[in-house]
Amino acid sequence: MARILGLDLGSHSLKAVYLDSAQRAQPVQRYVEVLRPLEGDRVESLKAALRQLSAEFPPGELDQTVVALPGPALATHPITLPFSDAKRIESALPFEIEAQLPFDLSEAVFDYQVTSRVEGKSDLLVAVIRQDELRTLLATLLSLGIDPRIVTHPALAYQNLLSNSARTLGYTEGPVAILDVGHERTSVAIGMAGADLEFARTFSGGGKDLSRALASELQISFEQASHWKETQGAVASAVAVDGGDGERIAGALVRGLQPILRELRPTLKSYTARSRKAVGRIYLCGGTARLPGLPEQLTRDLGIPVELLTLPNDALDVIPAGSAASAAQAYCLALRGQATGLKAPRFNLRRGQFAFKGHFDFVRERVGQLIAFTAVLIALSIGYSVVRNSLLARREADVDQRLCDVTQRVLGRCEKNFDRAIALLEGSASASASVPKFSAVNLLAEMTQRVPEDVKVTFDQIRIESDRVALKGVTGSSKDIDKLTQSLKKFRCFKDIQEGKVEKTKDNKGVAFTLDVSVDCPEQPAATSGS
Repeated sequence: MARILGLDLGSHSLKAVYLDSAQRAQPVQRYVEVLRPLEGDRVESLKAALRQLSAEFPPGELDQTVVALPGPALATHPITLPFSDAKRIESALPFEIEAQLPFDLSEAVFDYQVTSRVEGKSDLLVAVIRQDELRTLLATLLSLGIDPRIVTHPALAYQNLLSNSARTLGYTEGPVAILDVGHERTSVAIGMAGADLEFARTFSGGGKDLSRALASELQISFEQASHWKETQGAVASAVAVDGGDGERIAGALVRGLQPILRELRPTLKSYTARSRKAVGRIYLCGGTARLPGLPEQLTRDLGIPVELLTLPNDALDVIPAGSAASAAQAYCLALRGQATGLKAPRFNLRRGQFAFKGHFDFVRERVGQLIAFTAVLIALSIGYSVVRNSLLARREADVDQRLCDVTQRVLGRCEKNFDRAIALLEGSASASASVPKFSAVNLLAEMTQRVPEDVKVTFDQIRIESDRVALKGVTGSSKDIDKLTQSLKKFRCFKDIQEGKVEKTKDNKGVAFTLDVSVDCPEQPAATSGS
C-alpha cells in the first residue's frame, strides 16, 4: 500500500498527513489541519470536521488510513509475564487484564505491544477500551466513507519516529521522552533514540486546562480564553502581553499546567523504577506545544531539558514550521501505515469483531489459518492416497493369488498375468481345450426344439458327434421331412443337411428317412465325439 493518510482525531482540530511511499525522494505530499467546532455534540463536531477533511482527501484516492484512538478513555497497563512465547502471552493476557478492569472483560477491546524480553520474561504495554467507544468511533468514520485499517495507541504511534530518528532527535546518551500535549489528552512515549519504544502512557489533561485557568483568572468565557491563549498567551520568560497583566496571565497558565505535571512526574518515575534508567531529554509536541515559553517552563518544573520536537526534513518540506509540533501525531500515524515486517508495531485495536475487512487485509490477517487449513488438507490427501494405495495393493495381491491357484489346478503351473492366463486356458495346449463349447446334450436340445409342432416324427436313431449329427426316423410324408430340414437349418451350427434314403413303411402309414447334419460352430474347437 503506497498512499497512506495519517489522521490525528484531535479534540481541538483534525490533522492529516498524506504520505506516498512510492515517492521515495519526497514521501510526505500534503498536510491539512481542520478546526473542530467548539460547541455542540462531540460526535457531530467530529463529523463536521471530517466532512471538510474528506473534501481534501477523498477516501477513494487512499490505500489506507491510520488513526489513533481519540480522547482520554484509553487505559494503559504495563504488565510483566514470566514467559516470552507469543501463544502463551495470548492465552494468559486476558486473565491478567480482567483483574485490573472495573468492568467485565467481555465489554472491552484490548491489544498489547512487547517492549522488552529479558531472561525469558516479557514486558508488555496493554491498552484497553470499552467496545462501545470503539464501535462509536468506527461507525462515525464509516458514515463518511473512512475505514481505518489501523486504530492504534496515541503514544505507541511514536515508535516508528523514535526508532528512525537518532539523527533527528540528536540526544543519544540515554532514554528520551516524546511528550504530546493535546487539547484534552497528554501522551508520553519513552525509549532510546534509534531503538524501540519502552514505555507509553496516555492521561487526561492538556491545553483545555490552561484555557480554563485563563478563563477563571480573567473572568472571560472559555472560548475567549482559548482564542486569547492561542494568539497572545505565553508562559515563563516569553513575552505574552504588555503591562502588568503579563505575569498574572503567565501565572494562570502555569497553574493550568499542574494537572499535567501531577501525572507526568509519576509517569517518569515509574519508567525509571521499571527500567533503572532516567529520561535525559523530553521532546515536546502536540497543539499545546505551540504555546510560547512552554518548553522552558517544563524544564524548570521537571528538572529535565525540554525542547520542541523536530520532524525529519522530508516532512518539514511540506508541513509549515509553525505547525510541525501539532502535526507530529499525524506524521507518526502515516509512518505506522508505512511500517511493515518486524519494524511495524503490533498494536492495533481492529481485531476480533472489529477486524478490518477491506482490500486483502482480511485475508492477510488470516493467512496463518489458511496455511494451517491447507496443510491439513494436504495431510489428509496424502493419508487418503497412502491408505487407498495400500488397499488396492492388497486387493491386487489377493486377485493374483486366486488366479495363480486356478491356473495351478488347470494348467499345472502358476500364472499371475491375467491376459496370459486367459490365453493359456483357452489355447489348444490347455486342459480346457478338450471341453467343447457345444456338447452332445446341447446339440440334442437344439435339434428337438426345432422340430415343427405340426410334424409328427419318431426318431429311431440319433447319433451325435463333434462335427455331425446322424438322424433316422419315421414321419407322415415327404413334405414333413422338408419342414423338418428347413427348421433345423435355422440353427447357426447346422451348416449342411443331407437327406438319405426315403421309403414307405411296411404298413404304408408313414415314410422312413435319414438325415446327415454337418455341425460347424466358430467357437467350437476340434473335440472328441460324444453321443
